[in-house]
Amino acid sequence: MNEQFTTTRRVQFNETDMAGIVHFVNFYLYMEQTEHEFFRWLGLKTIDRQQDGSVISWPRVSASCSFDAPAYYDDLLEARLAVQRKGVKSLTFQIEFWRDETQIAHGRLKTVCCLFRPGEPMKSIEIPPEYAAKIDEFATT
Repeated sequence: MNEQFTTTRRVQFNETDMAGIVHFVNFYLYMEQTEHEFFRWLGLKTIDRQQDGSVISWPRVSASCSFDAPAYYDDLLEARLAVQRKGVKSLTFQIEFWRDETQIAHGRLKTVCCLFRPGEPMKSIEIPPEYAAKIDEFATT
């Protein structure tokens, strides 16, 4: 991975299955949580309400996750996010999950910057300059 944003999270009991292993669906939630933490860390929002009542947000257009080793209740997982691609309207994130030196899972999220106006269908838009600048700054540090 290139430049990374890292955060940690503790596995909760309700995220595990009968074998005490994190249920696979939770890794999709972990990826989304990591993305939101990344935006907050940059000083940005994933849901940005505008003065005119519209909302800029980032719906997913694809998500995938592969699993390398089990994670268990009370494990402390480190999530490592890298911006794999910044397009004109989209972002692709690569996210890895680690427990110490063991890679647990790795996935990819592709999101598109969209404008939501009341009573209208959502519309994809170019990434706003203030978002693009902060993401570029992160990717080149």
